[in-house]
Amino acid sequence: MLPRMFPGNISRRALLGSTLLYPMFEALGSTQASSSDQSTFPGTRFRQYSKCLPEYLATVAKDAVKLRNAALEQLTSAAKIQARQAQVREILWQLIGGPETRTPLNPRTTGELKRSRYRVAKLIYENRPDLFISANLYVPEGEGPFPAVLFQSGHYWEAKAYPSYQRCCQGLVQLGFVVLAFDPMGQGERIYYLDESGTHSRLSSCDSEHTVPGKQFILFGDSSTRFQLLDAIRSLDYLLSLPFVDAKRVATVGHSGGGTLTMLLSAADDRLAAAAVCMGNTENMIQLPFRSPGTTDDAEQNFVYSGPAGFDRWDLFYPFAPKPMLIWPSDRDFFATYSPDYIENGWKEFQQLKKVYETLDRADRIAWADTPLPHALAYDSRLLVYNWFSRWLKNEHSPVQQEPPVQPEPVQELWATPKGSVVRALHSATPHSLIQNRSVQRSPAAVADLLKLTKQKQFSPPTVIGRVKSRNINVEALEISSDPSVWLPAFLLIGEKTSPTRPVLLVLDEREHDRLWFNPEVDQIMADDSPVICSAEVRGVGALIPEFSPGAADYESWHQQEENYAWGSLALGKPLVGQRVTDILALLAALRAHTVTRNRQIYIAALGKLTVPALFAAALEPDIKGLYLAGGLASFENLIRTEIPHYPFANYVPGLLNHTDLPDIAASIVPRKILLAGAIDAEGNTIDTTAVLRVYSAAARAGSLTATPSADWSAKTLLSYISSAPPS
Repeated sequence: MLPRMFPGNISRRALLGSTLLYPMFEALGSTQASSSDQSTFPGTRFRQYSKCLPEYLATVAKDAVKLRNAALEQLTSAAKIQARQAQVREILWQLIGGPETRTPLNPRTTGELKRSRYRVAKLIYENRPDLFISANLYVPEGEGPFPAVLFQSGHYWEAKAYPSYQRCCQGLVQLGFVVLAFDPMGQGERIYYLDESGTHSRLSSCDSEHTVPGKQFILFGDSSTRFQLLDAIRSLDYLLSLPFVDAKRVATVGHSGGGTLTMLLSAADDRLAAAAVCMGNTENMIQLPFRSPGTTDDAEQNFVYSGPAGFDRWDLFYPFAPKPMLIWPSDRDFFATYSPDYIENGWKEFQQLKKVYETLDRADRIAWADTPLPHALAYDSRLLVYNWFSRWLKNEHSPVQQEPPVQPEPVQELWATPKGSVVRALHSATPHSLIQNRSVQRSPAAVADLLKLTKQKQFSPPTVIGRVKSRNINVEALEISSDPSVWLPAFLLIGEKTSPTRPVLLVLDEREHDRLWFNPEVDQIMADDSPVICSAEVRGVGALIPEFSPGAADYESWHQQEENYAWGSLALGKPLVGQRVTDILALLAALRAHTVTRNRQIYIAALGKLTVPALFAAALEPDIKGLYLAGGLASFENLIRTEIPHYPFANYVPGLLNHTDLPDIAASIVPRKILLAGAIDAEGNTIDTTAVLRVYSAAARAGSLTATPSADWSAKTLLSYISSAPPS
C-alpha cells in the first residue's frame, strides 16, 4: 500500500455538541499513518482502497513463489529430480480431482477418406461409458509399425478440423507418422451447450464451454482440467492399441490450449517418447512481479490451490525430463494473447528447466524456438513440428525444408457422426450430465477449513478518520484493518437520541456502501433515535474494486473482471469468499471495540453476492445475532442442477458440496434468526417462498428462518428490520 499523502487532521469545530458522544476525540489522528508534511492538508485521509486486494494477493503470491523456488533449488542430482517428478505428478492429480478408473474404449470406425498417400479414418471411442470422443486417425501408406503423434487442438470451434491443424496432421502423415486428432470438450463434434442448429454453441466461446462446467466441477473438488486430461489419456490409450503403431515411438503436440493440454499429458503419462508445445500457456499463474489477479485463463488452465502446494504451470514440464521437449511461443503473445510477462517469465523458467536436462546429461533434448508471427500454428511452426519428431522418433537429421502438399478438407467431411454432434447423434453424456449425477454430501467439515481461513490475528479497533454532523445524525468515517494490506472503509451513523440499548446493523451492499444513506441526506432517512447503522465495504466491492494492472488493454480489461480475481485467489489458496468473510469478521471486531458500539447487539444485512459470506461469517461468529439476506442464492446445489448458471464465481468454494450447503449452514446457527428476502436460483430468478422454506426446512422448523418474496433493499426496509430487533 502506498503511504498516504495527507494527514487528515479534523477540526474541533465540526464536533461542537458531540463531545459526550465522542470521548475519543483527543486521541483522534494518533493511529493515522505518518506524513512528512502533517500540516498541509486538513481533510479526511482516505486510502487508495483499490490497491488493497492486489497488494494482499501480491503478498500471498510472494510466499507461494518462495515455496516453489525452494523446491526447484534442490534439483541438483538425478535422485532429487526423480523425487520432484514423482511429487509433481502426485500434486497435479490432487489439485485437479484424482485419476479415473479406465473403462472399455469401445472404438468404432464410422467412415474413411482415401487420399493419394494416406487415409483418414473417422472414429468414435469412449472416455468413460457413454462419454464419446470424436476423432480422425491419419494413417500413412505401408504396413508399419509407424511412429505416431497425438495431436491436441487449441481453442477453435472446428477443433480437429481447424484448417492449420489439418495441414499439420496431413504433413505429419505424409512424412510417415500415424496421427490421431481428437475433439476436446466443447469443440468440434463435442459441443455440449447446443443451440437450435444442433451444431453450434449457445455460449460465446469454446473457452466458455470449458469454464461453465469447470466452475461447477469445483464445487465437488473436481475440474475441467481433469476432464480434458482424461480425454487425452484415453486417446493415447487408443493410439497405443493400434497394431501398426510402434508404442516406443509415440509423441504429442498441441497448439495454444492444446499446447497446455500437451503439457498436462506429458506430466501425467510416461508412455510418450517426445513432445512439442506450441504457444501453450507457458506462463506461471503466480510469479514475481505479481500482476493481480495473476495470469488466469479458462478453467482447465487454472490450478486451484496450487500456490500453497508450491506448484505452477511450468512444473508440468519437469516429469517429462529428460525426454525430448520442444517449447515455442509467439513472441507477440506478451501483448496479443497473454500477459506482459509471458515471454520473459517463460524464458526464465526455460533456463531453470534446461539445467535439469543438463544435470541428467541430456541438454540436447530440450529446445526453445519462437516466431514473430501471430498466435497460430502457421507454416514455420509446422516445420518445427516435422523436424522435431523426425529427429527424435525417426532418427532423421536432414531437415524438412518444405511442407508436403496439404489441402484442408471441408469440416463436414471429417465428421465421425452423421449430424456433427456426439450429443445429437449418440446421446453422449456431457459435463453437466456427469455433474447432475452427483449428489450433495454431508461429510462434516469446519467452515473455516472449507474457506481456507488462516488463524485470525487480533483485529484492531477502528480508526476514525472523519466526523461530521448532519442535523440530528452523527456520521463517522471509519477505517478498519483486515488482512495485511487490506483496509475497509465504513460509515457509522448514530442518531443523537439513540439509546445505548439499541442494536447495530452492519450493512453489506454489493455495489457501494454509501448509496442508501446519503441520497437523500442521511437526516432525512434516519430518525434521531434510530438503531446504529454501520455501512461498510469488503474486498472487491465499491472503493475496493481493484485497480487495473499494467499491460495490453484488451488483456487487462478482461482480467479486471471479478471472476478472474476469484480464480487468482483460488490458485493462491485464498478463496475470495473466504477473504470477504475475513473482512466481515474484522468489521465485527471493530464494532465490538468501538466506544459507541461496544456493548450493542450486532445484526447483518447483506445484498446479493454478499449474502453468502455473511452467512458463513454468522456460522463462525456467535456475536452476529441475526441476518437479513436479500436477493441471495438459495443453495449451491441449485448451481449444479442448472445447466448454465449465472452466479458470481467469487462465492464458489472448492469441495463445498462434498460436505455441506447453504441450508445446512443456516441450520447450524439456530436459534439465531435469518430472514431470506427474495432468495434466487442459479439463473437469478426469485424462488417462491414455499420452495425456499422447503429447502431450508431444518432452520424453518426450528422457528429461526422466515422468507419473503421480494428482495427489498432500501434504507427504509433495513431500518424497519433492525428497529424490530429486541434491545440488548
